Amino acid sequence: MRNLLDFLAKYNHWFVFVALEIVCVVLLFRYNSYQGSVWFSSANVVAGKVYELDAAVKNYFSLTKVNEQLNVRNLYLEQQVRLLSEQARSATGDSTWVEKTHAEVLKDYKLIPAKVIANSLDKRDNFITIDKGLADGVRKDMGVACGNGVVGVVYMVSAHYAVVIPLLNSKSNVSVTIRKRGYYGYLHWTGGAADLAYVDDVPRHARFALGDLVETSGYSSIFPPGIIVGQILHVYNSRDGLSYRIQVKLTTDFGNLRDVCVIDNTAMEERIDLLRSAQDSLKLKQN
Repeated sequence: MRNLLDFLAKYNHWFVFVALEIVCVVLLFRYNSYQGSVWFSSANVVAGKVYELDAAVKNYFSLTKVNEQLNVRNLYLEQQVRLLSEQARSATGDSTWVEKTHAEVLKDYKLIPAKVIANSLDKRDNFITIDKGLADGVRKDMGVACGNGVVGVVYMVSAHYAVVIPLLNSKSNVSVTIRKRGYYGYLHWTGGAADLAYVDDVPRHARFALGDLVETSGYSSIFPPGIIVGQILHVYNSRDGLSYRIQVKLTTDFGNLRDVCVIDNTAMEERIDLLRSAQDSLKLKQN
């Protein structure tokens, strides 16, 4: 103990110097926007590399389970496509109708494949980090989906990484509809189970059944219509008794999320901007 005290007394000026340097650095980067942005960019790159390495190790050891899930999913999708193709062929008499329809729906969308390198499930506001950024064409407010359904929306982007607000975040609001029913609402997560979310304010006259699919409505430029979100698991009355509250079981398994796609819908955004400009121009002429 005496030796330790002698050591601290001998080099106390160095400890004071280091402490003051730390305080100065904190004040510099916290209260100066330019220095703060430089620090954030550098820290984001370093953290991204660490997350990427950690995700690579986890992905390697989970490949067997992922392959099993992919095989089951591919078999299911193949059967579904086959049945839909047969129904479309018998209804239209055109064997290429399904391929033409798929091409028409997706022609305005570019998919950017990415891997999840960091993910959280146990917080009120969870975030996901992916290994694609500005250099790959990813921008803020782009939609993110996987083979099982909707994942979330891009929130923050650096050169090579992006942070995504998933459905499991209190700030997430995705416009959805009940498939083939035509009733719309916003999906949100209230915490708790990672596979349950809710749609509020569904009108009392709405007709739907447990097990009906909930999908994206296409009412925004973020997601195209028809991307699966989940299935209706339970129906509650709203607090005022004037509408329904629907509990949705999410189809995306956020605990096993590895591969995702960022949805680039630049063409649709340009159309929306052009339409807004035309509407503003019309208003000015009327005034």
